[in-house]
Amino acid sequence: MGTEHSKNEGRRSTFFLRKGPKLPAWEDALLSGKEPKSLLKRGLRYVSLSLIMKGMTSVPDFLWGLPEVQKLNLSRNQLVVIPPSLGKLDRLVVLNLGGNRLKCLPKEIGLLRNLKVLFVNMNCLTEVPAELSLCRKLEVLSLSHNCISQLPLSLTDLTSLRKLNLSNNRFVQIPLCIFALRTLDFLHLGSNRLENIAESVQYLVNLQIFIIENNNIRTLPRSLCFITTLELLNIDYNAIQTLPDDLYLLCRLPRIAWNPMDKGLHIAHNPLSRPLPEVVEGGLDVLFNYLREKKEHN
Repeated sequence: MGTEHSKNEGRRSTFFLRKGPKLPAWEDALLSGKEPKSLLKRGLRYVSLSLIMKGMTSVPDFLWGLPEVQKLNLSRNQLVVIPPSLGKLDRLVVLNLGGNRLKCLPKEIGLLRNLKVLFVNMNCLTEVPAELSLCRKLEVLSLSHNCISQLPLSLTDLTSLRKLNLSNNRFVQIPLCIFALRTLDFLHLGSNRLENIAESVQYLVNLQIFIIENNNIRTLPRSLCFITTLELLNIDYNAIQTLPDDLYLLCRLPRIAWNPMDKGLHIAHNPLSRPLPEVVEGGLDVLFNYLREKKEHN
């Protein structure tokens, strides 16, 4: 009778297990007896692991036993904390933590000496660890859509950084460390609280795309006109009334642009003083000729 009772209990347990919610793919892979390494994808260049949109509130522990991972995607989950164990994945080249609920990054991120691309956009960060400056190979950094108001000065050491996205944060001024990043070719500071652009912007001698739309900027510094590498300058939705006479030096700007993706000068939705609105309607050549003649007569 005891044996029959055990069989019935077993059937009931099996029934409830079958009726339970489906486990996330990464957890199911473990419980079905598979090795965590079976989740890895080995491409021609990188060993990658994607755990995107798994509803995770914490990083699974098995991850720290996969040091061979080079591309890791943990985006669009509900992660609140990234533990110090992240430092064990020192072969990482690409790390995507976007779309979570992170309030900070562990200082151990500085141990990722091979990291080239880091996405931490759409989180709840209020600061960036100074140790990030130890990731000297970093080329792409996105910190957009957070609550950051300043950056550590140590980030001047990111001498390989080419693309930096700081849009939709709480910057009142451009962080000083940025002006030392001479390799930058893309800088996005749109939708912050900027009121001016420091003359030091001229040191960004390789900048091709500069987006500062939707801020509170009233004037553009003359030194901006010396970044002759600029192909896209977006100053839409600011409080700009006048333009520097030397703006015509930005000869790589191809046109007055209206489509956000187009190269050129984006200058819409600013309270430009007359006759600038009419001049701008004539196109970039007309605007540049006007500014050039104005400078000659002064």
